[in-house]
Amino acid sequence: MTGPQSSFRLGYVPGVTPAKWARIWQERSRGIPLDLIQVANAAAVALVRSRELDAALLRLPIDRTGLHAIPLYVETTVVVVPKDHVVTAVEEVAAEDLADELMLHPQDDVLDWAGPPGRVIDTRPATTAEAIELVAAGTGLVVVPMSVARLHHRRDLTYRPLLEAPESGVALAWPEDETTELMEQFIGIVRGRTVNSSRGSAEKPAQKATQKADRKPPQQPPRKAARRRGRPRR
Repeated sequence: MTGPQSSFRLGYVPGVTPAKWARIWQERSRGIPLDLIQVANAAAVALVRSRELDAALLRLPIDRTGLHAIPLYVETTVVVVPKDHVVTAVEEVAAEDLADELMLHPQDDVLDWAGPPGRVIDTRPATTAEAIELVAAGTGLVVVPMSVARLHHRRDLTYRPLLEAPESGVALAWPEDETTELMEQFIGIVRGRTVNSSRGSAEKPAQKATQKADRKPPQQPPRKAARRRGRPRR
């Protein structure tokens, strides 16, 4: 991008919550707004490459060609079930526990696998939201990252961690050839840098020198030479 930016456009995929980072941005942005734009995970990379977004919080794996990507955290994978389902009796579910269960595999599944364990229903829901509705209707179960299960929370559904399932990693991605000052600022925020860190807002050398000089202890006046004691010379 050339010239000053009027805003920083940050995309984020369902389940990812950028609210904490957005608050810090507001404190440090010097009047430049952060535009938060929710996008489908399948579209996030293309929107970053086309410069429609300055950056995106998305789910791995992705094709990183032409992109920088900083992994931020990894989510637990869960199976979403009705509240009265038998698996709610345990704290964690093994894949073999689902062997006889009807399973839904939405077309927008973000997990890096061929499909869930169990008896997978041939007709795939178009979205995870539709799959959640089908779970509530008693059609089957669905496996999703924990934040997605929370996003689609319903009173009649719950979830349990699924062992031996791929986990969903969340990353910050942006164009490889466009690391702007605003991009550096947001990178610093997600990495937890303080405003006074070495990669943050740098102080001017003269200002640093002045502050260093101010920290020096005040100089004491020179002591007078002590008089020699003894007999005076004749």
